[in-house]
Amino acid sequence: MATFVLVHGGGHGGWCYQRLARVLRAEGHEVYCPTLTGLGERSHLLNPSIDLETHIEDVVSLLFHEDLHDVYLAGHSYGGMVITGVADRALDRVGHLVFLDASHPQDNESLADVAPGMMEYAYRHMRVVNGIELIELPEDQAIPSYGLSDPADMAWAKPRLKPHPWACFTQKLRLTREAEVRKLPRTSINCTPTLKIRPPELLHRALEGDHIFEIDTGHDLMITEPRKVADMLIEVVQREEAKALKQ
Repeated sequence: MATFVLVHGGGHGGWCYQRLARVLRAEGHEVYCPTLTGLGERSHLLNPSIDLETHIEDVVSLLFHEDLHDVYLAGHSYGGMVITGVADRALDRVGHLVFLDASHPQDNESLADVAPGMMEYAYRHMRVVNGIELIELPEDQAIPSYGLSDPADMAWAKPRLKPHPWACFTQKLRLTREAEVRKLPRTSINCTPTLKIRPPELLHRALEGDHIFEIDTGHDLMITEPRKVADMLIEVVQREEAKALKQ
């Protein structure tokens, strides 16, 4: 049995992993789906101080308070920024990093640095509410970027999407143990449409790792293809367990 901690991306919440978590739990795995501060059911906590470091601390705190070790720490989209920071801060609790169509940052990079096209699009829909710069608003313009082509999926997700503080996407990630983080086993599950629009000079980051998968679906793969994504994650666990037995 493996322990998964699934970190959502911009505008989403732990709710977006319901389908994927259900499959993994049915297979006997332990699954946590935290919601980052200011989003999802925690949107009432939205305030001007929220940034990338806030969200990193959210997950570090979960790992500590649930006393989790050797976790498969997965991040979707912006969640790739978060899990990389979490691994740096709580290296002794993370056993494997999983990037779900996610950003692959290095030290001193922001999401705006590693996904400039997507961030330029999001910035065009930014609003200032109560002094907070917010983007990825749950409006018709934002939905297409998530790749939710099924009307039922769109109807389910749209009322749950929340505005996301722009500061999270511009704050630079600070890594103090980057070399050690890079030694962690890692998996990338890439969506075909996203691979086509990744910056050419950064594409190799999505194709490097111990286990690489590609799935032809929209960006919100945990919603559109939960069974296939679960099968890939279970395969990774089985491969890693087989590798450990040989050592």
